[in-house]
Amino acid sequence: MEQVRLGRTNMMVSRSGFGALPIQRIGTSEAVRLLRRAYEQGINFFDTARGYTDSEMKLGLAFGNMRERPFIATKSHAGDKTDLLRDLTTSLQMLKVDYVDILQLHNPRTLPDPNDVDGPYAGLLEAKERGLVRYIGITNHRLTLALEAVRSGLYDTVQYPLSLLSSQEELVLADICRRHDVGLIAMKALSGGLITNAALAFAFLRQFSGIVPIWGIQYEHELDEFISLEKQPPQLDTAMLQAIERERAELVGDFCRGCGYCLPCPANIPIPMAARITLLLQRAPYQQYVTTPWQESMARINDCIECGHCKAHCPYNLDTPALLRQQLEQYRDFVSKLPC
Repeated sequence: MEQVRLGRTNMMVSRSGFGALPIQRIGTSEAVRLLRRAYEQGINFFDTARGYTDSEMKLGLAFGNMRERPFIATKSHAGDKTDLLRDLTTSLQMLKVDYVDILQLHNPRTLPDPNDVDGPYAGLLEAKERGLVRYIGITNHRLTLALEAVRSGLYDTVQYPLSLLSSQEELVLADICRRHDVGLIAMKALSGGLITNAALAFAFLRQFSGIVPIWGIQYEHELDEFISLEKQPPQLDTAMLQAIERERAELVGDFCRGCGYCLPCPANIPIPMAARITLLLQRAPYQQYVTTPWQESMARINDCIECGHCKAHCPYNLDTPALLRQQLEQYRDFVSKLPC
């Protein structure tokens, strides 16, 4: 599989990375088999996080005892040095390794003060000095913070949502990262599942030599598709460009990307799915979203207590409660028109 240098880390990583968030949703043996098969097929860069429930544990079972293992990046939500080092200790135990290749600050709302001796950045530096991490990174959903992080010179990698729906302003990030020799990792390359044409998404990002997408993979058929695309990369031709414009016309705007930072919800509303349910009904087989359990889940929107947590934590500044109410109304209208 083709490899690319990940910025100043000098790590030669596969141009398709493995996003290990979705393996939370499958069994342990199935996840281990999927991870190992991905590595055998040439994917050598895996991204996880302390906050991804059992994802690190599954990666540890897959690769922890290997003499030659893939590159692994993980993340911490910690707001200070003590908590970050505690998170890292747990991550190393779960991953069954002595160090991780990249430790990333996980979507902070502001960049930490590098001069704060008790702050999370100080924790990153201490971890690196102790040989517990090789490189320092940051993830974010806010372009202004991502750009600030790159220009600061403090981070070896930046992870940001990039896809065929990205604006030209966002795509400039690739050039800025190249200028500063910062590795650019693209998350949400399928926009949380709303982009259903993997070949289109793959070809669009492949035109940027410095971007390493981490495809969220849960099923073997998804892995097979990306392996196939790597073997015969599709060309971004006129037909594909026209298809991209149609995707943008339908999806660009204020819609939920399914990042999940709105959770947990005290009313147990499945916000990342419920807030974009009408798009999912249009872009995937709708039957899975109109079952009795799903209708009951959508009905929980009426139990919203207006706590403001989801709205305050949305990196895209969506009015999440209003969006949920709108989606519920349209969802019920859709269901009411289905044949009995």
